[in-house]
Amino acid sequence: MDRRTLILSGLALAGSVGCASARARDPYNDGPGFSRAPAPPGTAPVHAGPPPAGSPPAETYSHDEIVNNISDFFGVTAEAAGGVVERTFHEQGQPTGYIAGEEASAAITVGARYGRGLLYMKGKPPMEVFWQGPSVGFDLGGNASRVFTLCYNLQYPDAIFQRFPGVEGSAYLVGGMGVNYQRAEDITLAPVRAGVGLRLGANLGYLAYTRKRNILPF
Repeated sequence: MDRRTLILSGLALAGSVGCASARARDPYNDGPGFSRAPAPPGTAPVHAGPPPAGSPPAETYSHDEIVNNISDFFGVTAEAAGGVVERTFHEQGQPTGYIAGEEASAAITVGARYGRGLLYMKGKPPMEVFWQGPSVGFDLGGNASRVFTLCYNLQYPDAIFQRFPGVEGSAYLVGGMGVNYQRAEDITLAPVRAGVGLRLGANLGYLAYTRKRNILPF
């Protein structure tokens, strides 16, 4: 091989190595025949689950906002709605969200409860949630009812998806509407039900809030 041929071969080899290095450094080039456009400026990845550390706390609902929403939801007077939430506001403060839905339950000592509704939080779109859970106690019968659940210290929607045991001794009745507390970690839920009678305080159990309907209540 003469000198001229040797030089041309060396230049061709150097050029191919340089192109390969450039492709390795380019995150938007997947090789021959592929071209990936760079992400638009300022585009951030979508994060699922809890918000980043340091995020501001969730906005709360005022007493008047909740009274008006409960009044419209149950079709009762503002005075009746105010009476049923007065105690929860006194004990828990202002809620960061609420769930408006309906549920059905039945029991012969051991029972089950199933529900479905929309979770509302300020600045976030409504999110559909389901709940189900077992109960045990001096309980007999069945019923279907609407339920308006106040959510306290719920800082982001996905935190609702867990089990919430009932708080013993928290049930009370005001104006034909019943309220009891459920608590998991530092989140407290206060379901307000209409027309549940003595069944509200006659059983113990938990409710599991899920993204999809579960047939088994456990």
